[in-house]
Amino acid sequence: MSLHRMNSVTVGVPDVAATSAYYNDFGLTETKPGVFATPDGGEQLRIVHTPIRRLVEVSIGAEDPDDIDRVASQLSAIGVAALRSESSVCAVDAGTGVNVRVEIASKIMQAETPATKYNGPGRTERTTERSPRLRPDDAFVGARPRKLGHVVAGSTDIEASNKFFTEGIGFKVSDSVKGIAHFMRCSNDHHNLLVQKSPVQFLHHTSWQVADVDEIGLGAQALLTKDPSRHVWGFGRHHIGSNFFWYFRDPAGNFSEYYSDLDVIVDDQLWKPQVWEGMRSLYSWGPPPPASFIRPDDLAELMAGSHPAK
Repeated sequence: MSLHRMNSVTVGVPDVAATSAYYNDFGLTETKPGVFATPDGGEQLRIVHTPIRRLVEVSIGAEDPDDIDRVASQLSAIGVAALRSESSVCAVDAGTGVNVRVEIASKIMQAETPATKYNGPGRTERTTERSPRLRPDDAFVGARPRKLGHVVAGSTDIEASNKFFTEGIGFKVSDSVKGIAHFMRCSNDHHNLLVQKSPVQFLHHTSWQVADVDEIGLGAQALLTKDPSRHVWGFGRHHIGSNFFWYFRDPAGNFSEYYSDLDVIVDDQLWKPQVWEGMRSLYSWGPPPPASFIRPDDLAELMAGSHPAK
């Protein structure tokens, strides 16, 4: 795959300072005002001012100039105007309203994380010691996301968005929910982008990889101890993608997710995309998703803001 990573996401919000404070608590590192980095992905989140919350841009990593040429040619073939530079190509997806930038970038190289020792029936991996995940109160820290995993955007024309990202940009569909959503990848991860049917263009959530299920819990404890209203949905395990999850809400109304143990697709010939139906495709276990997760509380406000009075 010539595409190989999710580089970064730019999110527009009305209050940059309040939203930035949240992502500091979330565990990202603020390298400059409104710009946040992860240890493995570098600067992967940019927060800018916009009148209503929205997904402004996503950046996708490609290997070399030939890949940029190929994407530019694919976009032209489906009738999408693109802006080409020496090292990138940009185009806007009409369904999500998002500017998509494909640019040459180094691959994400993740050092192997030592496996957490979990004991189980007939399997003893930790003996005569407490779990290393148990920490005294004075040593408590939250999560430390390793990289941006995926972005979920609402599209007013889901099939047009699917065509844009697959035929134009070069994503591959891993799974779909019939008539509702497409899970797509630009790396070996099960999905880096989810486009879902929506009456308005908006950012649903960003998702951030952490080391393991314990770190999801540690991150949740840190966030919710400071502000319990940040909780949205979790703890649980998704069905599509298989990952553990917990979702939270930033001050602008965007959701952010800690995840671990996502499916990885290293051989396209061995993976068979499926078309799923119903809400149960969202999760294998955990609490049912709240209504606000499916239809955000500010959806009417977003719809009004996307159609200003003339």
